[in-house]
Amino acid sequence: MSNLFVQTCRVTTLILLLLFASTYGLAQSLGKPKSAAPEAHAPDSPNILRQMNSALEDLAAKVSPAVVQIQTTGYGPLSEGSRGEAALIVRQHAVGSGVIVDSNGYIMTNAHVVEGAQRIRVALPMLASSPANAPAGQRPVLDAKLIGVHKESDLALLKIEQTNLPTLSLEEPQNIRVGQLVLAVGSPEGLQNSVTMGVISAVARRADPAKSLNYVQTDAPINPGNSGGPLVDMDGHVVGLNTFILTQSGGSEGLGFAIPARVVSFVYRSLRKYGHVHHVEIGAAAQEISQTLAEGLGLPRSWGVIVDDVVPGGPAESAGLKVQDIVLTADDRPIETMSALTAATYLHNPDRLMKLEILRGTGANVEKKILYVPAVEKHDQMDLLMDATDPEKSLVPRLGVLAIDITDQLRSAVGTPRIPGGVVVVGRAADLIVSESGLQTGDIIHSLNTKAIDSMETLRSVVHDLKSGASVVLQIERDGGLQYLAFEME
Repeated sequence: MSNLFVQTCRVTTLILLLLFASTYGLAQSLGKPKSAAPEAHAPDSPNILRQMNSALEDLAAKVSPAVVQIQTTGYGPLSEGSRGEAALIVRQHAVGSGVIVDSNGYIMTNAHVVEGAQRIRVALPMLASSPANAPAGQRPVLDAKLIGVHKESDLALLKIEQTNLPTLSLEEPQNIRVGQLVLAVGSPEGLQNSVTMGVISAVARRADPAKSLNYVQTDAPINPGNSGGPLVDMDGHVVGLNTFILTQSGGSEGLGFAIPARVVSFVYRSLRKYGHVHHVEIGAAAQEISQTLAEGLGLPRSWGVIVDDVVPGGPAESAGLKVQDIVLTADDRPIETMSALTAATYLHNPDRLMKLEILRGTGANVEKKILYVPAVEKHDQMDLLMDATDPEKSLVPRLGVLAIDITDQLRSAVGTPRIPGGVVVVGRAADLIVSESGLQTGDIIHSLNTKAIDSMETLRSVVHDLKSGASVVLQIERDGGLQYLAFEME
């Protein structure tokens, strides 16, 4: 395209804009009564803009103090070398965001922000209680403990030793709509307390077909480092936690996704109470309806979700649920896909009955029914380990964890280890200030500095003999794979 053509286009556009402005001004003047006196004041538009600007400033000032920067340190390959070359392992740093959900130092963030971290630190915004002589821009930075991780929802709970912190609530009622204005707050590219604005693009976007979780989609600019920061509405209510973007350039392209606040709230309560997430089950299974399935069974509709199994003697059977019932709603949430049913079950409060609206029958005998099904809490296998834990006998203070021997009674929860023997970590002691070992619930410790660990007695003895500053290498088994954790003993 020639420069002359570009210039011609620009001139033509300018002329059209001038003609439009002139025509609009003439129409406005012709539309006024002849007796009307010239306006003595400016239009209202600037005042509206000032009001909006002031509201946005107030909103940013309200939510920013509860948003923190998360700094993680771990080890990883510098780059992939040629075949046969040893990879260069270096200390790596990463930055994410988090939101304070309890004034006593509980912080929610993304699981991928803290994955593989050997040390987690939290940089707080400047608070009213900060020293008056603190240098400009300096932020309090505190060590954080990892309380629990839920990889399925990509959420994690951290704890710092600080009180009277500003918070954002996850319990506010949500009625989010497409087109609604929102702010994203976080640390994109490490720039703490950055605020961007956009709208909600979709309220229930299933971005990953392999997962049942639906996300809130937004065009508010989100970049690496925003992960774990809140997406808030104009009232300062948390809409969700920003978690990932779809991009080809590596930067924001207006396709950001946040984990809905109700999911964050549910996971937070479970992680804080148990260290892992509990689900509920009703003793029934279902599948999506296809055109062929509908025609073969003579169903009244060819889409949605149909019950294909009811466990004898289970909660669903006792409530009257039957095979071939079509689920219309669960807890008043429309159910059109299996992901929607999974999400409704996932978020259900186990202390309440699950309300199911179902469609039953074929032909002229179709009827709607409301059933109330008891929801049974599906306990994690780790609960068996926790039940076998005696805090006084299981605590390893210098590692800051609780661990137990693998007995025959616990093998159903642990499985068959890759290496015989070992002890299994059942929790972390959040109140102890110790070396950040990187141990997680469910890890099996097989050795410490080449010394085989076959019992809690052996582990205690080896740890007791370690001097402060000593290098420690644990061989652990996690999720069926072996790996090393290396750190220095405090």
